[in-house]
Amino acid sequence: MHGLFTPSQVTTPQGTPQGVSGFTALADSEWARRLELAREPDPDGARRPRLWLLLGELGYLFEPLRRLYRRLFNPFRLPKAKTPRMVMILPGFATNALKMKYFAHRLEDAGHTVKRWGCGYNWGYTEALFDQLEHRLLDLHERGGQPVVLVGWSLGGLYARELAKRQPDAVAKVITMGSPFSGNLRSNNVWRIYQAVAGHRVDEPEISGALSRKPPVDTVALWSPADGAISPRSAAGYPGERDRAIALRCSHMGFSYSPEAIRAVAKEIDAG
Repeated sequence: MHGLFTPSQVTTPQGTPQGVSGFTALADSEWARRLELAREPDPDGARRPRLWLLLGELGYLFEPLRRLYRRLFNPFRLPKAKTPRMVMILPGFATNALKMKYFAHRLEDAGHTVKRWGCGYNWGYTEALFDQLEHRLLDLHERGGQPVVLVGWSLGGLYARELAKRQPDAVAKVITMGSPFSGNLRSNNVWRIYQAVAGHRVDEPEISGALSRKPPVDTVALWSPADGAISPRSAAGYPGERDRAIALRCSHMGFSYSPEAIRAVAKEIDAG
């Protein structure tokens, strides 16, 4: 049929039939490019969390047992919210909303209306995903009739901060959890993995703008010295880059489920 291509009809710029083998070669070259991104040397010598802290992140594997213990012997409940709010939770890199389901349910038990970000997995900091998020935020703002509290874990916090910069009237507050918005973007133990998966350098995202510039709304940064993935300084930021920085004792993964992190977020939401 005219106007349709079959593999045998596709040609390279030199006119050589590309076919199935050509597509395979293209895929191989893309994987090779991403591998090279993962193997890049660190030109800045960024200071990252100690490796033993990174190993400590494996503690999240025991979270189902800890959660069962709490359910049976030490139930975890938040006090009822003073002022129920609409909250949108933005998951971290390579995770989706299901990873923060427990977190969301605890906030809902306290009386808040918690919404997913609606974008599936977070595979990187891209303009296309940001556009989806922006539409999602504006829709929630319109339907709820009030500004939305954005709670972003890790990379999700970078999206939350940028959303608040572009749509400040739709955002009540930004709460980041272990989000590397300040300083050297290689000050973490996952930047090589990020580059391989996202397909671009960590300091060359598709979204332009200064990550460290504070959004024009109340902005709170939760960070932890026990974070094995992100440098505490990058997640805490400096005065002028956020309104407040609050130290917790959880791991990086723990931001998504630990009672300590959930209590801290609930307290900040209640603070208005």
